[in-house]
Amino acid sequence: MATQDKCCSIVPYFAVHDGQLDNFKKLCEDFVATTDTEAKCLYYGFCFDGSQAHCREGYADAEGVLTHLENVGTLLGEALQIADLTRLEIHGPEAELAKLRGPLAELKPQFFVLEYGFRR
Repeated sequence: MATQDKCCSIVPYFAVHDGQLDNFKKLCEDFVATTDTEAKCLYYGFCFDGSQAHCREGYADAEGVLTHLENVGTLLGEALQIADLTRLEIHGPEAELAKLRGPLAELKPQFFVLEYGFRR
């Protein structure tokens, strides 16, 4: 059963440096406000377990992912001064992931291919 869903999700995990959690959370507010302007963003938010942070985010397609990364590039640079990116997953159908493999190669993500399912 193949899926027609083109949704792509970015699944980053961060280890916030000691003493920087409040600063990181302030950046999260900026990330949310900036991302809220993106037409292809389906959902976006930050989750925490102590100093570990995860951004749960989904986009209509690969174009939405690339637009988002361009839109938050400066903020991401600031975040990576006070946190380490410990894991990065990209989830989506292969046709969309193929559009992301080259542009995201520098971030060394793990790509997960969506093969079955649906989205309402």
